[in-house]
Amino acid sequence: MELPSAMKAMVLEAPMNPLVPRTLPIPTPTTQQVLIKVIACGICRTDLHIIDGELTQPRLPLIPGHEIVGVVVKKGDEVTRLQEGDFVGVSWLAYTCGECRYCKRKNNSALFY
Repeated sequence: MELPSAMKAMVLEAPMNPLVPRTLPIPTPTTQQVLIKVIACGICRTDLHIIDGELTQPRLPLIPGHEIVGVVVKKGDEVTRLQEGDFVGVSWLAYTCGECRYCKRKNNSALFY
């Protein structure tokens, strides 16, 4: 798949300031990573703490939002569990069990359109 060279993102450059629209280069996944085209993204309370300046020493600039649903568009050479074109969900910072009916449910592309 031919990928664009740039993406649009809302970036936090400094706490207590509005997010700024930016055009950034598309990241390149390492051998153990996948690149995901984001379909939907959630901003959590931790993101808001950073934006509001309540957490010290954030790594800035920051693109908030780590709760993501999207499509794998590129994968590293060592990735075996995912393929390009797979729909994926990126969980919150703690964990997912991998055992419950929600974790085990097969992808249904109709849910994402």
